[in-house]
Amino acid sequence: MDLMTLCGLLIGGGSVYYVMVQGNIVNLLLDLNAAILVFGGTLGAALITYPWRIVKIIPHAILIMIFPPRRITNDAAVKIIVSLAEKSKREGIEKLQEEIPKLETPFLRDALQMVIDGLETDIIKEKLEKELSLVRQRHHQVSSIFRSMGAYSPIFGLLGTLIGVVQVLRNLSDAQSMGAAMAIAVTTTFYGIFGANFMFLPIAGKLTIYSEDEITLKELLARGVLSIQKGDVPVLIQTKLEAFLAYKLRGKEAEKK
Repeated sequence: MDLMTLCGLLIGGGSVYYVMVQGNIVNLLLDLNAAILVFGGTLGAALITYPWRIVKIIPHAILIMIFPPRRITNDAAVKIIVSLAEKSKREGIEKLQEEIPKLETPFLRDALQMVIDGLETDIIKEKLEKELSLVRQRHHQVSSIFRSMGAYSPIFGLLGTLIGVVQVLRNLSDAQSMGAAMAIAVTTTFYGIFGANFMFLPIAGKLTIYSEDEITLKELLARGVLSIQKGDVPVLIQTKLEAFLAYKLRGKEAEKK
């Protein structure tokens, strides 16, 4: 389980609930009609925007945010590549066939198998780049769903506010009905803002980070496998891969600035 996600949920949710309790407005803000309007409307808009093949991934994407997939670290990947390069130099590239069942990463297994099978460098590079492109596209589509829902949610909150105001204007002579209408007007705005900033946008952000990490790892493995096929010495391969990671790190720091 991702402890940062768990801590964020506890701290954020706890903070909101504490303020609601202190203000004695828990019963006011826990409104089923408002929740149905905001979250139902947001989901409906997402279904209109995206095809089913993307929408059906939503539950899996939420699970990934809470239970991130196990993945080798970049440093461990460099060590694995260097180890494979050393064996290739000592015993020949065909002997790497013995190592394939031991590798945990399917992408690395497939890439190394293509090298052992004797495919040309251009073909291997094209296949790996195509797979990376597909992975990047798929991840972007999934995170875009939550980013779009983060944009829709406050709008449906505003829509609920407008509906509540209309109800108030229609029931100016009925104080009890006015109170119920004002409750909807206020709570829909609350659910819209809460859903966008505490649910949808954070999920999109975390999925984007996981996607970037996976793409970086696969790019690293692809470069390492191609270097093995090229016949580079292990020390040179390690230097190349470490330089690639340093370049990626500098790129991320530059984006933050």
